[in-house]
Formats: sequence, C-alpha cells, structure tokens
Amino acid sequence: MRFIGSIFTVLKDTTWPDHNQRWKDFLSVLEYTAFFTLVIYIFDKLLAFGVIDLINRF
Repeated sequence: MRFIGSIFTVLKDTTWPDHNQRWKDFLSVLEYTAFFTLVIYIFDKLLAFGVIDLINRF
C-alpha cells in the first residue's frame, strides 16, 4: 500500500498548468500538427511526382 500512497503524494505535489497555459499548449500542438502535416503532404506530392515521372519515362 506504500506504493499507492506515494502515487497520490506525487500527484498532490505536482504543479498543474493553469487555464491559459493549457490553451497555449493546445494551440502549440495544433501548430506543430499542421506544420508536420504540410511537410508530409509536400514530401508525398514530390515523391509521387517523381515516381510517376519515372514510370512515364519507360
């Protein structure tokens, strides 16, 4: 039971973000998601264009 009690102690001593910080974190996650989605989309289009170009050459 000592393990369970220590879990609650750690949770009680943890500082949790306030309302504004949670929104900032949420928006940061959205920005990173949009950025990497765009990078992956562009990479996919370039790769597909290159493969189609190779197929058309033969």
